[in-house]
Amino acid sequence: MTSVGIERRTLATPGGQLSYAVAGSGPPVLAIQGAGVPGSGWRPQVESLAHQFRLITFDNRGVGKSSPGKDPLTIEQMAGDALAIADAERIDRFHLLGHSMGGLIAAHVALNSRSRVVSLALLNTFANGAHATGLSARMVILGLRSRLGTRSMRRRGMMRMIMPDQYIRDHDPVALAGQLGGLFGRDLADQPPIISAQLHAMSRYSAVPRLRELSGIPTLVMSGAHDPIAPPACGKEIASLIGGARFIEFPDASHALPIQCAAEVNSLLFEHLTAASSLPV
Repeated sequence: MTSVGIERRTLATPGGQLSYAVAGSGPPVLAIQGAGVPGSGWRPQVESLAHQFRLITFDNRGVGKSSPGKDPLTIEQMAGDALAIADAERIDRFHLLGHSMGGLIAAHVALNSRSRVVSLALLNTFANGAHATGLSARMVILGLRSRLGTRSMRRRGMMRMIMPDQYIRDHDPVALAGQLGGLFGRDLADQPPIISAQLHAMSRYSAVPRLRELSGIPTLVMSGAHDPIAPPACGKEIASLIGGARFIEFPDASHALPIQCAAEVNSLLFEHLTAASSLPV
């Protein structure tokens, strides 16, 4: 896949400065990332889809080059940031793409600005943020491994949180950590302080009571069978509540599904976005 031109832009808002990027042309797609990951985490999707769509990615508050703001972090604030960027780009209607925490943000955008949303694609996410922030035994172990020990041990611990063990064994761990670090904008051994605030914001937000209101919006939900953060049951719950939603489970994938299975994910996204773009307004 040939690379595409990416233009970096900034937007001053009452909550602080937002950093975002625009690539490609065509129907606009607003892509929202998860906890601790900047907009560059969507690079595998941008490089594939920007040849047919206009991809807008951004750094959430306190991540990458976006300032953290002064007020306590909330999902509602971050949804407002997403809409502010769409407004700055003079985009009335757009496709929404969300991963992990970004799925919660996308759901809130859709619930409060439904007329602007052409379609939803929700990857490795949940309708209730408390499901992702609860401390299961597996998550406690994985979390400790990503925070304790040498830098090499912490990198491997982080990889085990977002990718299946077999996938890691099949790759050079140093090269894989470098690839992920390039997409995440940081060494996997490091945990940005903003993540704690993001997890707190997630724990206080649930779209479950209102999710049925999104029925009729073309919605694609994807989950990875080995995902400890957003297990397939979370994706199935979303698909069951949004009438007409399509659910796909990847049997050999985990939380970093859009990176691990980029070709398959991009193919499904292209099909989903193309079909939704052709529907009458």
